Amino acid sequence: MENTTTPAVTPASVAIRYGLLVGIVTVIYSLILMATGLEQNPLLGFVTFGILIVGIVLAHKYFKQNNGGFMSYGQGLGIATIMGAIIGTLSSIFRYIYVNFVDAEYTQRTLEAARTKLETDGLSDEQIEQAMAITTKMMPNGPISIVWGILATAFFGFLLALVIAAFTKNNRPEFE
Repeated sequence: MENTTTPAVTPASVAIRYGLLVGIVTVIYSLILMATGLEQNPLLGFVTFGILIVGIVLAHKYFKQNNGGFMSYGQGLGIATIMGAIIGTLSSIFRYIYVNFVDAEYTQRTLEAARTKLETDGLSDEQIEQAMAITTKMMPNGPISIVWGILATAFFGFLLALVIAAFTKNNRPEFE
């Protein structure tokens, strides 16, 4: 006799699938911004957050469609957190390769743009130097930047999911 039931998807399998998809989209978007010199535009930076939010909502929708229409709040949090870690891994590895091997002047341009912004904001030379010293120390360099990128994106995915999962959850009835 043939088994006709399909196994339910797991939060991890959905998170991996959508994490890879959203991660690839994010990397392509970042490449476009970096190649065109638009990465310093704050409005275009918000598009990345929009991509992440849409990805989480679509992942939750997919999970519910393949899980009898149900998803608990915790499952929603788990999906988004794992997605964030995967997206962070892809994005951080891309950024590391781009900054260190493709466009070695990227970091210097970023620091110069920050200095220009501080000057236009009217800070004194002493304040600018102090801010630039802190900025230079805080910029993660080397492979540690990959670890920070993974942790930061996973944490941000979790924070977004705290709100998104509240809207997308659909708990299974207790007495079904």
